[in-house]
Amino acid sequence: MKKILCMLLSLGVMLLFTACGNTSGTAGSGQQASAAEKSAPAQTEKLSGNSKTLVVYFSCTGHTKALAENAAKALQADMFVIQPEQPYSKDDLNYNDKSTRATVEQNDLQARPKIKNKIDNFMNYDTIVLAYPIWWGQEPRIMDTFMESYDFSGKTLAAICTSASSDIGSSDAALAQLGSKSAKWKDGHRFDAGTSTEELSQWFKQIGLLK
Repeated sequence: MKKILCMLLSLGVMLLFTACGNTSGTAGSGQQASAAEKSAPAQTEKLSGNSKTLVVYFSCTGHTKALAENAAKALQADMFVIQPEQPYSKDDLNYNDKSTRATVEQNDLQARPKIKNKIDNFMNYDTIVLAYPIWWGQEPRIMDTFMESYDFSGKTLAAICTSASSDIGSSDAALAQLGSKSAKWKDGHRFDAGTSTEELSQWFKQIGLLK
């Protein structure tokens, strides 16, 4: 009987240590994962500062983002995405409703939607390419906000845009009016969202941004 009790007691102790060991291991892994998630920085566009060319873009539907990414590849440029302090919703962009946010903004030449992020090393760049969608035949007012937020003196700028039907129109000229008078502007152009890096490279060569 004593032998049986001893055997049962030994077996119970072994099971207890095994259970504790497994629980400890699982909890440790979970804690490490949680700590890693909490300490991980937010995924944002990073500027390397190694390039002298910067592609700045504003995009709500993703079309201009695709164009800007290919433009940055063609130019081997850094990228910066303009983030509205108040993001635009699908309803904000309803062309058929005169009361929507974007319609009201576009009808007000003085509207300046706030931007929540900024370029700390802006002065490191010599060339700025602006990429944006055409809204109601014009540049989005948030692009006007961007132009009035930095000193473009002596920099070379070019505008590219996306649109369902409209051309670039006078949007690049309007942006030029808001920038520094000493900035050097290249002719702007409208592109399809799916324009390839090769096509963009050819255009950048035509306007003198690439050799």
